[in-house]
Amino acid sequence: MEPRLASYLALSGILFTIGSVGVIFKRNAIGMFMCIELMLNAVNLTFVAFSRYYADTTGQLFVFMVMAVAAVAAVSVIAFFRNSRSVDVDDASLMKN
Repeated sequence: MEPRLASYLALSGILFTIGSVGVIFKRNAIGMFMCIELMLNAVNLTFVAFSRYYADTTGQLFVFMVMAVAAVAAVSVIAFFRNSRSVDVDDASLMKN
């Protein structure tokens, strides 16, 4: 028995909600980044589920683009906090002036 589309969408919604709550309440940049990645993976799951449901590969191509954007975001976050003493987003003062 194969899971239905609604099961995938429910799981994606749960993952996206967990990621959203994490972004709102986390003050650690790494934790926030992981929550954003969780949200992106929830969106990817939705794309793949619809792609399989409609037997179209367009959703899977969007997943590759989202993964590329996530990789660029990871590099940006690592570069931003590489020389800082803390990963707390409240202490990040590089862009204040």
